[in-house]
Amino acid sequence: MNSDSDGVGEAPITVGLVGARGHTGTELIKLVSGHPRFTLAFVSSRELDGQRVAAHNEAYTGELRYSAPSPERLPGLGVDAVVLAMPNGRAAGYVEAFDAAGLDPVIIDLSADYRFDDRWYYGLPELTRQEYAGQRRISNPGCYATAMQLAIAPMLDVLDGPVQCFGVSGYSGAGTTPSDRNDPDKLRDNLMPYALAGHIHEREVSHRLGHPVEFMPHVAPHFRGITITANLHLQRAFTPEEVRARYRASYADEPLVRVLDDAPWVSAIAGEHHVDIGGFTLSDDGRRLVVVATEDNLLKGAATQAMQNLNRAFGLDELAGIPHRGIAR
Repeated sequence: MNSDSDGVGEAPITVGLVGARGHTGTELIKLVSGHPRFTLAFVSSRELDGQRVAAHNEAYTGELRYSAPSPERLPGLGVDAVVLAMPNGRAAGYVEAFDAAGLDPVIIDLSADYRFDDRWYYGLPELTRQEYAGQRRISNPGCYATAMQLAIAPMLDVLDGPVQCFGVSGYSGAGTTPSDRNDPDKLRDNLMPYALAGHIHEREVSHRLGHPVEFMPHVAPHFRGITITANLHLQRAFTPEEVRARYRASYADEPLVRVLDDAPWVSAIAGEHHVDIGGFTLSDDGRRLVVVATEDNLLKGAATQAMQNLNRAFGLDELAGIPHRGIAR
């Protein structure tokens, strides 16, 4: 899974971050700041332009200030990698600016803009690592899409009909632009459904797995962390032991996926860099399986996964700079 180098003691690799004001941008600054090889070259935010990064993020201790370069100016900044942490629909201008300048830095896009573009590597390492062949354009999977795919993949070859996924996210998943879905007052004592058919992550997971998935997302009053409850119809009867064996074998060598017997709680995943999968429950006839997955949507659902992809793009240990705790099997 990992390369031989974690990057300690070698020349720094410069990373620029566009869209740093958001929740994911904040987590990325923390991860890059603690990385043995990566160093922040610029941090872009129109709202914070000119202010010291250290004044807004305690993990960063340098003198860098937020800036707001236009897409056309980015190629002139000479960075080795750029992470685009912006809302959907805004990445193309930045990508096109580098193409027009004839430059080819590593670009990690955290939006959905290139997740259906076969010219981009889809960076869900636990499932697509073998597809990486040095691509410089990397599309980071969606947060819900990461949890859903990891919950479904071990049973993909025995599915019978669409998979139904009931999802609940903390309100950090709705971003920083004010809306009903990130208003703590409106969410208090509430569960808010939205986009109950045709959600972008429904299409993303169905496309990546090559199997129909039906997704029903909701927002809850907690800040971070998502829960997916996946309902899988199976072609034949399974025993609980067979199911657990499949999941444990699938993720035996994956430090950022933990397989549990009990259903994981979202309160335990906040601030963690891995995915918990468990709660395996079969119907009496053994042909319907319910699986629960939890994940911090800002970390493994976004920033941590971007760090995995950056590490792999530069030939480093895939987990370099990711302060994950050891996962007992």
